[in-house]
Amino acid sequence: MADNKRVMALGFFDGIHIGHAALIQKAKEMARRQGAVPSVLTFDQHPDTFVRGEPVPLINSPFDRKDIIGRLFGVHEVVFIHFDERVMRMHWEAFLERVVSDFNVTGFVAGHDFTFGYKGEGNVDCLVKKSRELGIECEIIPKVELEGITVSSTYIRELIAAGDIERANLFLGHPHVLTDKVCHGHKLGSSMGFPTINMRFTEGVIVPPYGVYATKVHIQGEKRMRLAVTNIGVRPTLGGSTKVSAESYILDYTGNLYGKQVRVEFYKMLRPERKFESIEALKAQIKKDIETARAYFKRR
Repeated sequence: MADNKRVMALGFFDGIHIGHAALIQKAKEMARRQGAVPSVLTFDQHPDTFVRGEPVPLINSPFDRKDIIGRLFGVHEVVFIHFDERVMRMHWEAFLERVVSDFNVTGFVAGHDFTFGYKGEGNVDCLVKKSRELGIECEIIPKVELEGITVSSTYIRELIAAGDIERANLFLGHPHVLTDKVCHGHKLGSSMGFPTINMRFTEGVIVPPYGVYATKVHIQGEKRMRLAVTNIGVRPTLGGSTKVSAESYILDYTGNLYGKQVRVEFYKMLRPERKFESIEALKAQIKKDIETARAYFKRR
């Protein structure tokens, strides 16, 4: 893997927001100038989850992080380092030297608040100084602001957790996504005339508030995006469930998608999930949700 020269964007890249986009674009520019391969270096789990023993709810699964970086930015080399005790205790200088050696790094790009190494003692000043010693090009990206707010994964997590998907997407620069293989559900949607695809959230990924969302769906093997209505929750009207699922009714579509990989893009929360007094009342509401979603996308 070390044969090619590489310019590496450094960070955790949860959500791949517009601040991350600035890093990735700068890495691509530097790589083009050097005749190197642009790449992204990240970790399989958030360092704070391991260090503090408290899970950091993530915006994306590792799969979606890599997919977004490749699909939206054309960078297909994403290196995931397994964050464990050994990596946690590695001195920042040893960490950099190892990365440079293993991946033939000729350039680094990082954000203004990037820290690394044992106890986060490595910072951008350390990165710039060490890069200079090694003869490696290094650029630090200043903070990116939108509407006077510093763009950060932490802020976007708060927006998603609150159900403000539209604003989260504004700071992400793209729709919030969930990718999974379609699994078998209870087929209760089919019995009501609204067959849905059933998907699960990867452990550790933020689950938006229970409710109904205007979404778009990309089906494995297809080029087009399809409009959909997605319910996140536990289906209280239909007996409830102990597991949270995302069930999407794809508008104007028929077909068996079991086992296929599907990407759901979230655009707007239409209403909270609630228990209806009857199946008929639920069916009537689903019809309204479908029309609301159609109208929303028509306005867009």
